[in-house]
Amino acid sequence: MIDAGLGDEAIDVVSGGRAGGDRITGAIGFGNTAIGAPDVHRYTLPVENGETSGSGVTTADASPRATVRVPGNHLMTELLGTRDEILDLVEEAFPASSIAVRGNEISVSGPDAARVGRLFEEMVVLVERGHRLEPGAVLRTIDMIRADERPTEVFSTEVLRTSRGSQVRPKTSGQKRYIDAIAVNTVTFGIGPAGTGKSWLAVAMACQALQRKEVERIVLTRPAVEAGERLGFLPGDLMAKVDPYLRPLYDALHDMVGTEGAQRLLERGTVEVAPLAFMRGRTLNGSFIILDEAQNTTPEQMKMFLTRIGFGSKAVVTGDVTQVDVPGGRSGLDRLEQILGGIDDLAFVRLTGRDVVRHKIVQDIVDAYARQVEVDDDERSDRRPGGPSRR
Repeated sequence: MIDAGLGDEAIDVVSGGRAGGDRITGAIGFGNTAIGAPDVHRYTLPVENGETSGSGVTTADASPRATVRVPGNHLMTELLGTRDEILDLVEEAFPASSIAVRGNEISVSGPDAARVGRLFEEMVVLVERGHRLEPGAVLRTIDMIRADERPTEVFSTEVLRTSRGSQVRPKTSGQKRYIDAIAVNTVTFGIGPAGTGKSWLAVAMACQALQRKEVERIVLTRPAVEAGERLGFLPGDLMAKVDPYLRPLYDALHDMVGTEGAQRLLERGTVEVAPLAFMRGRTLNGSFIILDEAQNTTPEQMKMFLTRIGFGSKAVVTGDVTQVDVPGGRSGLDRLEQILGGIDDLAFVRLTGRDVVRHKIVQDIVDAYARQVEVDDDERSDRRPGGPSRR
């Protein structure tokens, strides 16, 4: 039996009866779902004689199979999705497995039966805890199951409740590692492509620390480097000049505490915004400091920033090494892990295309660029003296 913590009768993975060695006889037929739609699913599972193992996967000559019994028909609508939308995503992800639904019982047969059974177990727990299974979240859940991770541990971690009452949670296992690292380290580097939530989650963790009175203020900073085009001199005072560069951090702050709340924090100086160039000579005590777009710092600026950290402070540095706009291309993130990797209370978390939580096309674009970088690196290696020869 695979137990999801829902009680003895809640979920058990068996094959043809209770776990414990019952024979598999007969076939699994079609049936109605919990919402009463007739014959909603398409599969009849091939059944052969065989013994069930203790894990619920058949052995001998039968194909592996698993049965998940959902505790209450009322959960089936959320679990399967409107017109089987969620079920279709699972089938597409595991095409070698057959899935049949009858009442509140989901039966799986095929080489991935145990994995698909565990996927449905995790989704049952999420639905019981009030999570809504929208397609993007289901796809990320499938990725975590394939990587032998626990989606319930990731999605059930609450960072903050926003001013509108919504919950800020990690949406991928990489994001979970990221916020865990921020929680326990003085300095955390979040390195990854666009759309992985580096800045947004850093601001959420800063607001959490401020609410818990672990820090007295939040300091937001970023190098004032244009993305490949010259904008000329900007009008206004210091805040007006740096505002365009720090807008992503402002947006995240507004998401967490609301527009009025953000304005109050800025007016009281509880949240301070400053360009990186103005950080020299300061010591920041009791602060949660976020350096955003750190790939556009120089090595000298990075050293200057890291030595501003005072007592009772925490720093998060975010960056994307594939989007370097700093003149000359000398990024402060280059070889930084090699330089600082052995220091205690300092962590590097690398996010990947798997952690992109924007539109799926963004993840596809990130992955496509990553593949091209690998091709370019191979070609450069081949052209070096002593590199692999091409015929």
